[in-house]
Amino acid sequence: MKKMKHDVPTRLVKVLNLILMMVAFGFVWYGYYAARAQVHYYRRGDWVVILLFGILYYGFCRSYDAFHISISPISEIIYSQTLALIISDFIMYVVIWLLSLYMPNAVPLLITFGVQLLISVLWTFLAHQWYFHNFQPGRTAVIYDLREGMESLVGEYGMEKKFHIEKVLGVEECLEKLSVLDEMDTVFLSGIHSHERNIILKYCMYQDIQVYVIPRIGDVIMGGAKKVHMFHLPMLRIDRYRPIPEYTIAKRAFDILFSGIAIVIASPFMLVTAIAIKSDGGPALYKQKRLTKDGKEFNVLKFRSMRVDAEKDGVARLSELPQLFNILRGDMSIVGPRPERPEIARQYEEEMPEFRLRLQAKAGLTGYAQVYGKYNTTPYDKLLMDLTYIGTPSLWEDFKICLATVKIL
Repeated sequence: MKKMKHDVPTRLVKVLNLILMMVAFGFVWYGYYAARAQVHYYRRGDWVVILLFGILYYGFCRSYDAFHISISPISEIIYSQTLALIISDFIMYVVIWLLSLYMPNAVPLLITFGVQLLISVLWTFLAHQWYFHNFQPGRTAVIYDLREGMESLVGEYGMEKKFHIEKVLGVEECLEKLSVLDEMDTVFLSGIHSHERNIILKYCMYQDIQVYVIPRIGDVIMGGAKKVHMFHLPMLRIDRYRPIPEYTIAKRAFDILFSGIAIVIASPFMLVTAIAIKSDGGPALYKQKRLTKDGKEFNVLKFRSMRVDAEKDGVARLSELPQLFNILRGDMSIVGPRPERPEIARQYEEEMPEFRLRLQAKAGLTGYAQVYGKYNTTPYDKLLMDLTYIGTPSLWEDFKICLATVKIL
């Protein structure tokens, strides 16, 4: 099973999902809202409105990995598409409101959302059945060095339908006879040093074998390298985290705007929470030292009601709402590595000196490691995720992480 054999039909199946959703929205637009809009654009304008919905839905689905029928469980796909539909339909309701110059009736759009949700459920089940009926699990090998257990993750995440693991080999055993990979469709390289990994990578490229690599810290740092040309040679330049000023200014402006609006919206909840805590005696808030950019210490604000294990998944809860004031003040950002306690950071750095590389960027309320990691993700893996974010700073990446945070919450 080579990748090229099923890429095209899989894309067509995904396009079918998009077309069906646009058709459903098109019906409610033509059948109800278009006639009531104060601003008429006639046929071309109608198509533009429907196309806008399609662009929004497709963009949010991509952000939420809502089309990954080959690697995501059915429930995850439906959940992701539901979120994409909620956001897209809401934005389109606002657009219709602006075109109508008065608040339109939301009931037809809510009925359409129900139809779209039904389409999502049916499409997901049928697409899953179609894919795994037509494409058998790929013959897979796991090659490991410092990191074992990759094969157990395939079972833990229910990926047996995608990857049929036939061989689990140490890197030395694989290098002795690379031909053991000849019949494989996919190879996982887990924790292998660059020299040995490159040998296996080149061989797999020659044999048209798909490769998944679990990177090491150096690989992630290289991933943020800038391409330059010097001495008539292609080169990679690697710097410490220094995003362009435009990004820094825009990011800070977004932090101020978001935290300011969020404080206003959340103030009733925070007030009620504070009163409830004060009624039990003692202060409503407590402070805890954390680390941010360049190792600077600051006091993070939290409600005293926080559970003992509330930090284990790294997602903001009600007890963490006061951190919006940390963001407004500039101690933190909306997106960035989660702020660690100094004593915990020192413990990690004793075993893993590279852990301090997280401090290149300002700490964040949410981040790459928080939305893509798990409760039991190791500090090493969280470092890899944080360095992935630090290596490629962009507002689009921040936006995707914010969307992913909504999904996690």
